Amino acid sequence: MNTATFQDFLRRQPFQPIEVRMSNGDVHQIRHPENAFLLRSSVILGSPTSDNFEFLSLLHIVNVKAVPMGSQQTNGDTQNE
Repeated sequence: MNTATFQDFLRRQPFQPIEVRMSNGDVHQIRHPENAFLLRSSVILGSPTSDNFEFLSLLHIVNVKAVPMGSQQTNGDTQNE
């Protein structure tokens, strides 16, 4: 995944929550664009309900897709499944 492509997902109007699948099988959901901070080679995912955050390497992102509105979890955290 490159920076420009990931940024396109974060800038969509209206924003639609996305699911990010990593090469190790981890899955993260981004429910608001302000929960993700994009760097040149990584993404920092923050949790709006705690001080937790994670660094994700863009090289290890294998898939990004929109999350249907009805299937979102309601706690607002980025979720590692």
